[in-house]
Amino acid sequence: MSEALTLDDLAVPLRVLRLLSVDFGHLPVPDVQVSPIYPNRLRLAFHHSLADFEVWREALAVASDAVVYREQSGGRTRVLRAFADYAGAEVELTGFGDVPALVAVGGAT
Repeated sequence: MSEALTLDDLAVPLRVLRLLSVDFGHLPVPDVQVSPIYPNRLRLAFHHSLADFEVWREALAVASDAVVYREQSGGRTRVLRAFADYAGAEVELTGFGDVPALVAVGGAT
């Protein structure tokens, strides 16, 4: 970044975090990140369950076809990613989940 930011420059995503805690305080807790690299973005990550990601996706009215799927760690981890606009901030949702081990037909492994 070429300019020095202040905490005031992160006011939009911080305000959105406060709004989300009021509007959706009953939803599963995410890992939360605000960064001066993307000062208008609030990142919510879900490391324990893709179901938690889905609950938040639905709450923020993100269409299922707007979710990007990929795998990492040599195909061992599923990653879901989506973006939503909420109260002036870009909210990034990221969910991580294990890829189930393949089971051979007939129970052989």
